[in-house]
Amino acid sequence: MKIEAEWMRGGTSKCWVFETEHLDEARTSLDELLPRLFGSPDPRQIDGVGGATSTTSKAMILRRAADDDVDVEFTFAQVGIEEAAVDWGSNCGNCSAVVGLYAIEKGWVIPHGDNTRIVTRNTNTGQIIVQRVATPAGALPIVPDAQMPGVAFPGYLVGLGFQDPAGKTTGKLLPTGAATDTMTAGGTRWTVSMVDAGAPVVIVRAEELGLDPARYDSWVAGVELQLETLEHIRRQAAVRMGLAPTIGEAARAIPKLAIAASPTQSDPASDVNVMMLSMGKPHPALAITGSIALTLAARTPGTVLNSITGDTPPATLRLRTPAGVIETWSEERDGSLLVGVDRTARTIATTIIHLPEALGSAVEASLASATQ
Repeated sequence: MKIEAEWMRGGTSKCWVFETEHLDEARTSLDELLPRLFGSPDPRQIDGVGGATSTTSKAMILRRAADDDVDVEFTFAQVGIEEAAVDWGSNCGNCSAVVGLYAIEKGWVIPHGDNTRIVTRNTNTGQIIVQRVATPAGALPIVPDAQMPGVAFPGYLVGLGFQDPAGKTTGKLLPTGAATDTMTAGGTRWTVSMVDAGAPVVIVRAEELGLDPARYDSWVAGVELQLETLEHIRRQAAVRMGLAPTIGEAARAIPKLAIAASPTQSDPASDVNVMMLSMGKPHPALAITGSIALTLAARTPGTVLNSITGDTPPATLRLRTPAGVIETWSEERDGSLLVGVDRTARTIATTIIHLPEALGSAVEASLASATQ
């Protein structure tokens, strides 16, 4: 069996984009289908379409929405690499940037004006994301020309506005009810903030990890020496946030963990130094859903982020990441709070993925038994 798919870059991630009806034709569980298509479990994903990193082992599943107020619904899947598993617990903000572009390229939404507005809903979280794709003179540019930190080549400009993002996963911006909490890991007590907006995130102070805020370039080496402790903190946070009943049952993708510190006085280009972990490793840039959580954390008195940015954080928050400075913005519109960030996106390939023989045989067998 063959499955139609698009290979797309959204922000600093790459993902395979499927339409719901095309995957439905496989008539098998997505928890079984996606790992095999991606080549998992295998750290190289050599017999599949996965990219062997957390930022390139992702899938987006799209369909036109039946709701008149929403143009496109989409589901995000973080596909395991070393394990044949799929994490459905959160959304990917970077990959979300492909949704509006896909809708325009497929004719689901007709471009209008210099910026085309596409209302999307993420089914993992119920989050409404208002996307604005640059369409000068009512069309996509012939050659994409928008640049962003962390990506060498241009793409189409996509603005992502997360509508009232607080508590979409746990029900509360501060799932424990406190701006900061303490927990013990590696024999040390840690002060953390647990925030749910865009995605659940636990925030740790860089200084408590022995990281020097003035030497941001040295953080990766310091973080890699403490991955086990950081994973223990993250898993404890999963339980306290109500995302998992036990530490052992915590998902790998959520909550995300962010390390933060004040920038040096010699760095006027940023408000916060940030490093985020993705699937247990330092993220090469920043999870955009995580950046939404950091933005609301900065606006919330008493959190780790608020202690860095102050009680009146700027309307545009500048987050220094390994890939460069990423800016997020907040605005009130029509009685709702939009928290957003600008990304770029581009279609890399349109292709047919061949369903692996073992799964294909199982599908054929199930179809045969169903017709008897």
